[in-house]
Amino acid sequence: MKKSKKAAGCNVSFGIRLKKDLKKNYAAYLIFLPVLIYYIIFAYKPMYGLIIAFKNYTPAKGIMESAWADNYGLGHFIKFFNSYYFLRLLKNTLTISLSTLLVTFPAPIILALLLNEVRAKKFKKTVQTLSYMPHFISTVVICSMIHLFVGGNGFITNALSALGLAEGGISLLSHEKMFVPTYVISELWQTIGWSAIIYISALAGIDQELYEAARIDGANRWKQTLHITIPSIMVTIIMMFILKIGTVMSLGHEKIILLYNPGIYNTADVISSYVYRKGLLESNWSFSTAVGFFNSVINLTLVIVSNKICKKKTDMGLW
Repeated sequence: MKKSKKAAGCNVSFGIRLKKDLKKNYAAYLIFLPVLIYYIIFAYKPMYGLIIAFKNYTPAKGIMESAWADNYGLGHFIKFFNSYYFLRLLKNTLTISLSTLLVTFPAPIILALLLNEVRAKKFKKTVQTLSYMPHFISTVVICSMIHLFVGGNGFITNALSALGLAEGGISLLSHEKMFVPTYVISELWQTIGWSAIIYISALAGIDQELYEAARIDGANRWKQTLHITIPSIMVTIIMMFILKIGTVMSLGHEKIILLYNPGIYNTADVISSYVYRKGLLESNWSFSTAVGFFNSVINLTLVIVSNKICKKKTDMGLW
């Protein structure tokens, strides 16, 4: 009897169930409404502009009246794939993104685990505050500080020069090989504290009785971390990893543009900075949109693939 009632409930249409839920939880939907409106206006409506990636857009004619691009609208994509810069941009984007991911993804987890073991509250709060601070500094100021630190007379340049690892009196950002390490280390400095917050929150939710039971069984701190702490926050780690993978190709152009110069384009120029130059500086909007669209499609594909792999291997995923 119960089974038949359940089956009957499943047959109710989505519209009727939504109507009932709206009546029942109208306060929650009212709170959600501004968020929905924000995303419709600023995230979904601008997607209409993606059409210009398939057209030879001119502002005088508008989006709909502009002529379609060659090769059934795919002309700008083909032009980008055949361009001299395609492989260089792809290589630089993947190199910088994957290097950043490799360093900045595990670092906040390690910081959170270390802070979890600290018993001196004042020391713990001081470390947390100092590690959060760079997150609240604007990208422009951060890049100005980096230029000072690694400039010809910067303290990092002088220290590396004293160790024989760099040439004194010359900015590290003038060397092609030094751009990626400089970028990755500055990202680590800027994001480690803020990224650790979610793991610290996850650690705070672990049942303390598990640790007591482990101590009774003779487990030391390392074994408790290995068998209780890390498995307890594994869901959070996997979720954050999938989200990070989804941004591999979306390397922010602001920081790159503020740090690089034409002399190091071979290692510093990435897809997003190329889109900026083509779109805003050269007014080649259709080509720029096509490159950006390609970038977004790759990111979406990476999220879907990484989510499937995680679900297959760990039975956990975003959806």
